[in-house]
Amino acid sequence: MDGDYINHSIVLGWKIAFWICAFLVFYTYFGYGIILFLLVQIKEWIAKPHHVDKHYVLPDVTLLIAAYNEEDVVEEKMKNCDALIYPEGKFHVVWVTDGSTDRTNEILAKYPDVTVLYSPERRGKTAAVNRAMKEIKSPIVVLTDANTMINPSAMELMARCFADPNVGCVAGEKRVHGPEDSGAAASEGMYWKYESFLKDLDNRLYSTQGAAGELYAVRRELWTEMPDNTLLDDFIASMTIAASGKKIAYCKDAYAIEGPSANIDEERKRKRRISAGGLQSVWHMRGLLNFWQHKRLTFQYVSHRVLRWTVTPVALFALFPLNVIIVLGGYTAVYGVLLFLQTAFYVSAIGGRSAERMGRRRKTSLFVPYYFVFMNISVILGWKYFFENKKKGGVWEKAKRA
Repeated sequence: MDGDYINHSIVLGWKIAFWICAFLVFYTYFGYGIILFLLVQIKEWIAKPHHVDKHYVLPDVTLLIAAYNEEDVVEEKMKNCDALIYPEGKFHVVWVTDGSTDRTNEILAKYPDVTVLYSPERRGKTAAVNRAMKEIKSPIVVLTDANTMINPSAMELMARCFADPNVGCVAGEKRVHGPEDSGAAASEGMYWKYESFLKDLDNRLYSTQGAAGELYAVRRELWTEMPDNTLLDDFIASMTIAASGKKIAYCKDAYAIEGPSANIDEERKRKRRISAGGLQSVWHMRGLLNFWQHKRLTFQYVSHRVLRWTVTPVALFALFPLNVIIVLGGYTAVYGVLLFLQTAFYVSAIGGRSAERMGRRRKTSLFVPYYFVFMNISVILGWKYFFENKKKGGVWEKAKRA
């Protein structure tokens, strides 16, 4: 009798662990989006819409471009800068090119209206941006990458968001465009579309959760210098502003376009660094975990970011062995069906990996489960990368783009 009770208790424990893991995975990737959508609908049904001051005078804006050995894209980027719409005399372009050893500075010398900040020492992007911010005088700074192209109206659209005094940062939209037959392009693009959807809802509820470095703007007075070894400078910079009590607005009509990673190996390199940066960010921004102090911001931050970078990948990969243990214990009804579905999912992921390796990428549905598994494996690899390199500076090898 005691043995049966003990066995029943053990199996019950496995079941509880299984459903906790299942809840975490579902909530992180689907449940939060559903709850967020419903909360936004309720808020916008009750609250009056916010109207931006039509008489707001556009301030001076500086476009800051951090670049390291970007000679191949400098001229294309400058053509893009020239196409940006903003009142004459109020738009300034600054490049910070620390450590560059190619022709980047030589090419930029052809543009007399551009300010180039250069230091021969390469200390990483965060150190370069920190240094550049000390030289910029305009009240609004828009940060972008050298290899991303911005739509012409982006500067004006983002600047108008600052008419709201509660806005301290504005996140633009990242769009990934690449070859239609590229599995990496299709899945990365799909991921960013979903991210953009969540960012828009986050903004409509209270505040977007972090900005992407491809395009975001800040009030210069709110900029806080970051440690040189910061991996996700864009996320830390924007969330530090949010933690100060200001909002991160989301301007989906201001967007930056870049190509996808050249291949899945390059995407793995990028995801690993982002995951390591995510873990670093959770520790650095641990004050945001205080729900009683930040309330809505903490709810959104934990739901949208923290879970993805910490417990959810573990929960995802724990589901399968837990399911097997429960089924082997003789509980085969619902759990047998769930084990079959999990097996089919992972078989599809393996098929997607094989298709990618063999170059058969055109619109394969197998690539979606593969990319999902790949992203979560990359998070765990990112933890390893973080603990092995946490004492190093913020210099990393760039991922090649298609």
